[in-house]
Amino acid sequence: MNIPITIELPETVFSALRRSPVEFVDEMRLAAAVKWYEMQSVSQAKAAEIAGVSRHAFLEALARFGVSPFQITPEELLEDVSRD
Repeated sequence: MNIPITIELPETVFSALRRSPVEFVDEMRLAAAVKWYEMQSVSQAKAAEIAGVSRHAFLEALARFGVSPFQITPEELLEDVSRD
């Protein structure tokens, strides 16, 4: 079930970003999902759902935004490897 939400924005933001209102909303959803994933607030699957894209498309978006698809620090990785 989708819940409609209304956000009021100045008309100038669409032309400044060279996006139609629909494209702007799609990009805003994607940007929010990427940021929440980067902050480790949501999983990849949940972020893709929030963004309204496939998991594959979300991984491509992470690359476009310069965000690592891995939510593990180098220290955590070394610790995991040393346990095995």
